[in-house]
Amino acid sequence: MELIGGTLGYRLLKSISADGETGYCDGSAYNGRSKLEALLGPGIWRELADKVVIDFGCGSGVEAVEIAERGARRVIGLELRESLINEARTRAERAGVSDRCLFARETGEKADVILSIDSFEHFDDPAAILRTMRTLLNDDGVVIVEFGPPWYHPLGGHLFSVFPWAHLIFTEDCLIRWRSDFKSDGATGFSTIEGGLNQMTVRRFKKLVSESEFEFRTLETVPIRRTRLLSNALTREFLTSTVRCRLVPGKGARARY
Repeated sequence: MELIGGTLGYRLLKSISADGETGYCDGSAYNGRSKLEALLGPGIWRELADKVVIDFGCGSGVEAVEIAERGARRVIGLELRESLINEARTRAERAGVSDRCLFARETGEKADVILSIDSFEHFDDPAAILRTMRTLLNDDGVVIVEFGPPWYHPLGGHLFSVFPWAHLIFTEDCLIRWRSDFKSDGATGFSTIEGGLNQMTVRRFKKLVSESEFEFRTLETVPIRRTRLLSNALTREFLTSTVRCRLVPGKGARARY
C-alpha cells in the first residue's frame, strides 16, 4: 500500500513534522491515572494480589512498581535496555518496594501471572517470546496481554503516524530517512528502531498464539470508540484500537512442563 517515497515523500514528512512530534502514542492519555487499571479494569488488582508476577517488557518499571504497591507478593520486571532497568530499580527504591521487585534482562523464576502491556507490537521475535513465557509460567498460570494500536490502525505506525495511516502511505525507507533527522540510533528499518516495531496485526497475533503452546482463554479486539458501529470481521484490522487477551497453557503443553 506504500505509495509515496523518495525525496518527495521525505520533504512532505518534514513539512508536516520536522522534529517528529506528532502528539500521537505518547502516553499522555494515562496522565494522572493508572494505565493498568484503565486498560484492564479495577479487577486487575484482585487478580494480581499475593501472586508472583512477571512484567514482560517492563520499560522503566511504572506498572511493575504499582503492582507491588497494590499487593503482589513478588514482581519481576524484564527489560532488555539497561538504562530502563536502572531507572526501574531507582523507582522501586523510592516507592519502598525494592524488597519485592527484581528488574533484570532475564530470569529463571516461574510466575503465577505474566503481564505484557504494549509490548507485542515491539518484540523482534514474538514467537520466541511466547516460548519463553511458557517456560516461565506455572502450569495453572495465566498470561495477560494487551497491545495496540495494531499495524493497520490509523496510528499503527506509532512514531511514524504523522497523520492517520501515514505509515501505510509512505515507504519504509522514506519514513526512516525522516526519522534519522531527529533520532540517532542508526535504525535502518521499522524493526531496528529503538524499542522495535514488528508490524503486528490482529491476524498475525492470533496465528502466533495458535502455533504456540498457549491457547486463548479470552480474546477481545477493542474497536476505536468513534467507529464502534463500523467494526466487524471485514474492518477489524483497520478499526481495532487494542487487543486484550488471556492465554493459558494448552493441554499438551501442560504435560511437558
